[in-house]
Amino acid sequence: MYVKNEVVFVQQDINLSLNSNLYLRNNSQLLQGTTGNSTNSGLGTLSVYQRGTSDNFDYNYWCSPVGNATNSSGNGNFGITMLSRPTTAIASGASTILPISNSDGTSNPLAIASKWVYKLINANNYSQWIFVGGSTILAPGEGFSMKGTSGTDSTDPEGTGVTNNPGGAQRYDFRGKPNDGNITISLGANNATLTGNPYPSALHLNAFLLDPSNANTGGIAYFWEQDKTVNTHTLVNYRGGYGAYSPISLGSNGVYVPATFNTYNADGSVNNTGLSSGLVIQRKYSPIGQGFVINATASGTATFKNTQRAFYKQGSGLSQFEKHIPKEKSDKGMEATEEISYLKLNVIINNEFTRQLALVFVSRATDGVDIGIDALGMDELPNDVSFLIENNNYIIQGVNFDPEKKIPIIVKATTNTTFKFKIPEVISWEASQMIYLYDALNNSFHDIKNGMYEVNLEKGVYTDRFKITFKDDKTLNTSDKNYNPFFINQDNINNSLKVSNPKNLSLRTFKLYEITGKVILHKENLGTEQNYTFSTNGLSSGIYVAEFLTLNNERFTEKIIVLNSKN
Repeated sequence: MYVKNEVVFVQQDINLSLNSNLYLRNNSQLLQGTTGNSTNSGLGTLSVYQRGTSDNFDYNYWCSPVGNATNSSGNGNFGITMLSRPTTAIASGASTILPISNSDGTSNPLAIASKWVYKLINANNYSQWIFVGGSTILAPGEGFSMKGTSGTDSTDPEGTGVTNNPGGAQRYDFRGKPNDGNITISLGANNATLTGNPYPSALHLNAFLLDPSNANTGGIAYFWEQDKTVNTHTLVNYRGGYGAYSPISLGSNGVYVPATFNTYNADGSVNNTGLSSGLVIQRKYSPIGQGFVINATASGTATFKNTQRAFYKQGSGLSQFEKHIPKEKSDKGMEATEEISYLKLNVIINNEFTRQLALVFVSRATDGVDIGIDALGMDELPNDVSFLIENNNYIIQGVNFDPEKKIPIIVKATTNTTFKFKIPEVISWEASQMIYLYDALNNSFHDIKNGMYEVNLEKGVYTDRFKITFKDDKTLNTSDKNYNPFFINQDNINNSLKVSNPKNLSLRTFKLYEITGKVILHKENLGTEQNYTFSTNGLSSGIYVAEFLTLNNERFTEKIIVLNSKN
């Protein structure tokens, strides 16, 4: 069966007899509707292509969509001997599996360096990577590392103008029994496990990470990124790191913070630091074969399920293995996207590398660790910046927006170090909202949305000195922070917000914020009237923040509760 640019949906199991094949081509995918464990069987094979993004010096993290084809019911183990080189739309040539004495794979003929094929299961140390090589010992759902190939391969098996390898992007033909059903992986508290998308379809990564039965994962996925300009097989010369993906909610596109490149000592520990990858990647739907790391928060298991699968095509403009797959259509009604508000903070350290943090505004976020929102940093760097949550270092933090809130930033310097703070990106948030970095050393506020704050620090760990704020000293330091000259009443019967201004203060602006920080009402030059009325008809029930700015730049805020029976 040859499928081109379509989805195949099978409600029950698949039995491919000997010499029977299912070819998924040109972004085709297979979905199955079974529940529980797989009952797929047969000696026939499914064939699906996927392309790496690395040359013979760089790693990709993979997870196979197929296993060994047998008459036995259920998913089978995988090994790199099941990877082949496409020659025509349906034919492939066997790859050569190089001995561990050979470090460099080649594209044409396809030769894979088994020396670099490892798996990682419940590990807390670099030495706990497990050598796989050419063995067929990868259980369903187990990810593996593999370096790419050198050279090019101009073979165009489908006649689409896309060759097997234009350079540093090897295409592989995965052939075997299609994985299906529940696939369970083991997790250890505070340990890392390499896993990934185990199906011949896209994986709704948010659905996997936020599944209540998968809470042990911590709800965060980590992706390996490597500096592709460094050509080396020597560990101490590697430059790479882990980017972090936080799904936030099922319907959102999540938030991704790219890796900060590091170099490594012989034991795998971080040595020096290099440039940030700078990749801007959306990870909501993991493509076929994509591997990622889970840093578990508790011991137990996590389960991939058919309900987490989706038909989500890979487009020609964003077809690289590491990148987000642009959506053309999806099954199971997963089209809706929930807008989330967040900002990115770039910190340039010693003009050598950039650590990026993300602050996400989520109404349900707490001041503690929130599963699926807060992302722990995977790499501990000599000079670094992070959010401090429950005495641990985080690179993504969710907060319930409050204009009065101050978010602590922890800064670590092992020697005299220069730090430059700058907000490069604000998403789905009020454009006029100011963002400051507060420095407790001299009680100063610095506009890092429109400018940069530079500071030189001596060796030490600074836990209380720096904070992100949304007001500066002019608006925070009033003589009585509890004083509010305005009387505010939310009239939910008539769907209106009534404001009394008994002192006839001159109002420059009035804003009404959602709890996420998004401005939904903005009025300017309101004058000195004693009474104002603003309609709240059409607003969803919930908590909002009313903010008044006077002509003298005095700012006053008050929370209101809207109860609208029509919404």
